[in-house]
Amino acid sequence: MLEYFYNITAGKPRSLLPAAAAALLDGIVKVIPAALLIDLIHTLYTAFADPTTGVNLGRMWLIAFLLFVFLGLQYVTYALLYDKTYRTAYEVAAEGRLRLADHVRQLSLGFIGKRDPGDLTNLLLSDYGQVEHTISHNVPQLISAITLPVLAFGGLLWLDWRMALAMLLSIPLGALLLWLSDALQRRLSAAHVQAKNEAASRLQEYLSGIREIKAHHVGGERFERLRMSFDRLKRASIRLEGVVGPAILGALLLTRSGMALMIGLGSYLLVGGSLSFSVFLLFLLVGTKLYEPLAVVMTSYGELRYSAYSAQRIMDVRREQPIQGAEGMPAGGEIVFEGVGFGYDPGLPVLRNLSFTIRPNTINALVGPSGSGKSTILQVLARFWDIQEGRILIGGRSVERIDPEQLLRHLSMVFQDVYLFRDTIGNNIRIGKPGASQEEVEQAARRACCHDFIAGLPQGYDTPVGEGGSTLSGGEKQRISIARALLKDASIVLLDEATAALDPENEAAVQQAIDALVADRTVILIAHRLRTVQAADQILVMDQGELVEHGSHGQLLAQRGLYAELWDIQQRAEDWSLQMQ
Repeated sequence: MLEYFYNITAGKPRSLLPAAAAALLDGIVKVIPAALLIDLIHTLYTAFADPTTGVNLGRMWLIAFLLFVFLGLQYVTYALLYDKTYRTAYEVAAEGRLRLADHVRQLSLGFIGKRDPGDLTNLLLSDYGQVEHTISHNVPQLISAITLPVLAFGGLLWLDWRMALAMLLSIPLGALLLWLSDALQRRLSAAHVQAKNEAASRLQEYLSGIREIKAHHVGGERFERLRMSFDRLKRASIRLEGVVGPAILGALLLTRSGMALMIGLGSYLLVGGSLSFSVFLLFLLVGTKLYEPLAVVMTSYGELRYSAYSAQRIMDVRREQPIQGAEGMPAGGEIVFEGVGFGYDPGLPVLRNLSFTIRPNTINALVGPSGSGKSTILQVLARFWDIQEGRILIGGRSVERIDPEQLLRHLSMVFQDVYLFRDTIGNNIRIGKPGASQEEVEQAARRACCHDFIAGLPQGYDTPVGEGGSTLSGGEKQRISIARALLKDASIVLLDEATAALDPENEAAVQQAIDALVADRTVILIAHRLRTVQAADQILVMDQGELVEHGSHGQLLAQRGLYAELWDIQQRAEDWSLQMQ
């Protein structure tokens, strides 16, 4: 039980204390009117059993007054319970989502890449939604279900231990049945969550690829993977409910059988003369109140088990170790790859025994055929992935010893596929330096050659962009990305095919922006168009994960190796293109 509360609060069980205290107080207050009713029945029965004594009107008025007071107190405690439980539920879920999102940000891309995107989405939304519902609804019911039987048993045991035992004997039997079905419920809950995640992923895939689906006339009803995922989700849902339902109904039947057992025993004792009629009525009254919260909790037991699995999934991710490193980032210094080996999957190396040096404030180009490992070099340098062999040094210090936040603070990255958030253009640029002034944002935009087109938009820098920057052209997004990097003002700049997919006009504008970005910085850029890197201080030629050549443009042409071959191919292609025009 303690592990359950630890998990659903994402490691902060003390956050449930205010809600638990309010639920306990509410449970106690609910019991007191029942005790007063017991006293009322006893008073009336005494008067009827001995008419000569008459009804104690003073006691009757006192009981009525106290009932009125405690009914009002019930309203106050319930309002307190409502406030504490819902406030706690929303705070735990909101804070937990933010903490989990930040934790995921600190994990390697290896962890994220191995999980289905729909799985992580459901983890932050659906799983935390389930936890939120459990804290706000099920936890107070669970506390009441525990409080009432304990208080009732303690209060009634001194009246008649036989009747008290008969009343509570069935509760462990019902709980035992639920416990016996627990393992099966966990397995079915896991299968249901997996089916739900798969369906979410297929739906996300369907919506992301809707353009291709329409272009190839693949209707939704013919999108087989989507249909099959929803079919699996339907079957998993039916199996889950089909097993949990009978188990819960059986547990309810066993638990409520205690009422029948108590009535049977009470009737026997009443006829035998060893039980008074007033005590029998007291047990009947308390019994009806006792089983009600138990029935509610048992009915929601399936939700409790399902939320337990959701909470376990959250904690499994939170227990993943983030990228380690505690030392500061050296100021300046060379970037050195020493015998670096890396593969995304075991046994499939992408980089093999890679060694080279990048001098400070130089421009270095990575070139080579597709799939030769160029983009991977940038990713392992930024520690998106950790290498398996060798070392990467910056200023003589291994990147694995550098605090990841410090490392990324000194890196600016511009990728071929730019992602803009669904926000204003100004805020998308400001990501490079949170808290930057409007003047700083506009200055970065001017240097990135995008101020003019931004100023021409209806709301200028306050113009919102669509998801991923869908309302802007590729060249516009690229220049905003460069403005973001200029605003960050990092000492090391990584460029991954920043101009590859642009038309000549946009390419010229983006190249001008890149020239402003790389001035007086250490630059590593990837390029397929070799004419754009002729002036680089060093060109590193990659092939099948290995460094096969390095040097300046002239030196590499003189070697007549792979670089010269690629250069000749591109020159012939450009000549052919000019002839066609």
